[in-house]
Parts: sequence; structure tokens; C-alpha cells
Amino acid sequence: MILLIALLAGWLAGLAYARWQKRTYKAPRISFIWLAFVAFVPQLLAFYLPATRARIPDAWAAASLIVSQVLLLLFAWANRKLAGMWLLIAGLALNLAVIAANGGFMPISPETATRLAPVAVVQAIQPGQRLGFSKDILLLTEDTRLAWLSDRFLLPAWFFYQVAFSLGDIFIACGIFWLLMRQGIPLRLFER
Repeated sequence: MILLIALLAGWLAGLAYARWQKRTYKAPRISFIWLAFVAFVPQLLAFYLPATRARIPDAWAAASLIVSQVLLLLFAWANRKLAGMWLLIAGLALNLAVIAANGGFMPISPETATRLAPVAVVQAIQPGQRLGFSKDILLLTEDTRLAWLSDRFLLPAWFFYQVAFSLGDIFIACGIFWLLMRQGIPLRLFER
């Protein structure tokens, strides 16, 4: 959700600035865009499609998340000269580090999980188990490697949809926002 917000906000900010300057918004020239789609396929199969996610063993789901993160890093690296890509690379690297350090899933603490789901549901899940078919694994903070990189942040309570996100996700969102917003701003403003 935070990534969709960044995508929309960056595009709207870039579009608004370009319009205010009476210029046309120029979409970024992204190389190897197909790699981003290929990178998402393992996550789609392992976590989002009901027909496949129930059939994929946890070990394969964990491996698919790591493979997906590595492919996304390769995509971002191939586009590293674009505005915002270094933030995106940093965020992907942070997420890959915490996921790899915790068995291939993104850790989430019981405290954070109970703010997203009913307490009884979270209490029924043993530490070390996945939260349903999600990419998250329930871990006590003291059992989490790189806990400060885990899914620990939440959108404000008034927001219509609640989701936990990580520091890496914040970097990724900032990179996406900057990439899309930057397209509406002429280069000469940054050369001063």
C-alpha cells in the first residue's frame, strides 16, 4: 500500500509541477522494465494467487521472495542513473538483508501484528510461523535478526487500510516518489 501511495503521489507531484511550469510531463525512460515484471511473478505465485499460494511449500515461498528481491535489485541496478534509484536500491537491499537473515520471510512482531489483525488470531499463530499466506513471519523482537528492518511501521489509524511496512519499504517508496516526481522538474533547477 505504501508503495502504491508513493507511486501515485510522485506521479501527481511531477504532473502538477510540470503543469504549473507549462511543460509536458515526461515519463522516465526505464530500462529492462520486463525484469521488474519477471521479478514480481514469484511473489504473485507464492503470496497473492489463491490457486497457487496454498500449494507452495513454505521453503519454496521463502526462496521465491529472495529470488524476487534479487531480481528487483538487478532491475534497479540497471537503472541506477535515474533519479531516485539509489533510494530504491537501498530499500531493496535492506529488505533483502532482513528477509534473508530471518529464513526468507519478512519478520513482524506480535505487537505489530495485533494492530493489524484480531488479538485472538495473532495469539493462535506460534512465533516462527507465517501469517497465513503472507510474506510475513511472526517473530518475537528478541528472536528477530535485524529487527529494526522488519515490518514494524503502520499507516495512521485513520487511514482506510492498515498494513505494516519496513524501513526498506520507506526507502523504496521515497525512491519511487522521487523518480516520478523528478520527471516534472527541469534539470536546471538541480544544477544550481
